[in-house]
Order: sequence, then structure tokens, then C-alpha cells
Amino acid sequence: MMDGNIVTHKYSNQNYSTVFNKSTGFFARIEDIGYPEPFWAMSSPELLDISITNYCERDCGFCYRNSNPKGKHILFEDYKEIIRQAKEIGVLQVALGGGNPNQHPNFIQILKETAIQGIVPSYTSNGTGLNHEILKATKEFCGALAISAYSPYESYLETVINEISKYNIKTNIHFLLNTDTIERAILWLKQPPAFFEKINAVIFLNYKPINSSKDLLLRKSPLLQAFFEQVENNRTHLKIGFDSCSISGIIKYMNVNKIFYESCEAARFSAFISEDFKMYPCSFMINTDNFGDLRTDSIFEIWQNNKSFVAYRNQILNNNCTHCNLNAECKGGCCFMECINLCSI
Repeated sequence: MMDGNIVTHKYSNQNYSTVFNKSTGFFARIEDIGYPEPFWAMSSPELLDISITNYCERDCGFCYRNSNPKGKHILFEDYKEIIRQAKEIGVLQVALGGGNPNQHPNFIQILKETAIQGIVPSYTSNGTGLNHEILKATKEFCGALAISAYSPYESYLETVINEISKYNIKTNIHFLLNTDTIERAILWLKQPPAFFEKINAVIFLNYKPINSSKDLLLRKSPLLQAFFEQVENNRTHLKIGFDSCSISGIIKYMNVNKIFYESCEAARFSAFISEDFKMYPCSFMINTDNFGDLRTDSIFEIWQNNKSFVAYRNQILNNNCTHCNLNAECKGGCCFMECINLCSI
């Protein structure tokens, strides 16, 4: 049901409802009285993470996608089919990524097509190629824009954020946390740069060594506890968020109301679709055979029955941390790449 910008869904077979504000991005799952939170959304993912391109001019060594100037774009017709199916099964949001998604040749058409189907698109950019036409379309069609933070930080971030602010776009900074960057993160929390006044939030992402060194694992940093203490003691107006891959550190180092916990949602409430029309539980599984083929099966069929999705749900349910008294909230942290978990160092 939709009332203006408020979308509500009732899932009687699982005894819960969802509420989504398309304007603000607020989302909540509400269990029926006397029932637990659902383990997964049987009918469809709530969010689809879609790589619309693997093209990126930066060619960063830590990129888990190995995105580079030779990366290919998703076919626009394929994207339209994804969105058609997504609308049909009740997907609420899509997160567009890459590569650098706004450099897809059909990017504005992609945003418009998504919005026409009643689904809210957001995207993460490295800041390159954000021209007037794209920022205008972003303001018109998107829920939010995220800018990835890279070193050297201020020299480009301030310029990009200042330009985006002219369009009054809800903007976040995505900051990749590892042993090389955590000191910078602490400094920013203590002394926020001036351009932070123009952003909505900083979202910290736990580093994953897919194609890069395990020496950069966040758990190896002696500053890890100090970082979480700085987050907890934040006294500025700055909003701070984390990806679900950081759940084990949040639970260990911070005193946070359980209502804000969000453990891994892969194959439970979200899924990833690559530019080559394959659907995975999580984007970090991109180099594995844990996928369903959208050339042969629908999003719904893969979500419900694909062996990789079923297996990963079972892996979360039967994780290696069932002995831990925090397992109900953490659910094993990351069951695909346990080396990124922050609770056992």
C-alpha cells in the first residue's frame, strides 16, 4: 500500500510489516505482537545492489571488483528487465554501483526508468563525471548520493561536495576503513572538515581483502578500539553509520541500542546483481560460483530457490559463533569472509 511517499507492506505469512518513506529513506520492519523478527524476506529482497558498470578510471589496487577503464557496462535493456521484475515482486530500493555508475552512457535513463517504476535509486560515485545533467537527474530521481573517500582526501572531496551541495542533494561519504585509513577516520571524528557541514552522514565500510592484501584488515589495527570509542563519544552534529559487515565490532566495542543492530542481510533482505546479469547473495561473492543466472531464471526464482542463496541462509543460521551470547544479534558477522570480523583479535 502507498500513501504519498509512505509505502507499507504487510507479510501475513511471516507475521510482520515494513514501512518505507521514499522521501526520507526511513525504513523499518515491524513484527506482529508476539512474533520474532523474520530471518529473511520470503517474497523478495527489500534492496537490490546492482552493478551497472565495471568501468572506473581510478583502477585502485584495493578495489574488490578490479574495476578499471576497460570495465564493461550493463546493457540498458537488461537493466530495464531487472527493474521490471523488481517492481513486480515488491523491491523497494536499488543501490547502483560499479565501477563508477554515473559514467554509464545511459545513466540518466537508468535513474529515470527506476523512478518511473516506483523504486527509489541511490548510487555511490568516486566523484568523477558528476556534471550538471547528472546532478540535476540525481536531485530529481534519487534518494541519496554517496561519494567514496580516497586519499588524498580533502583535495578532491571538498571540491566534489561543494559542487553537489549546489543541487541540495542528500549526500553521504563512504569511508573505507582499514589499517591505513583508520587514523584519518579518528582525526575526522575529532576535527570534522568544514565540508562535513554539507553532507548528511559518514558511512564507514569494513575493508574486505578480495583482491588485495590481508595486511590491511581492520582487525589488525591497534587503533580499532580507539576508533569505536571516538564514534561512541561523538559530540558533533555528524551522523555516523556503518555497513553490516562491521556488526561484530559495533557489538564488541560500543553500547548501542539493539534496535539499531543490522547483521549481514545477504540472501536475507538484499541481493547483488552484476553487470553481466548474474545474481549473488552478496557483491563480495562476485568471483565465485555462488550465483543465479538471470538469463535462465527470474529474480524471484533465484531468491526463493537458488542453491547458493539457500546455502548461504543456512550458513548464517548455523554459523561458527552459536556458542556466543551475542550471536542472536551478530549472527556470526560475515560468514563468507570470517577474517573481516572484528570481535576475535
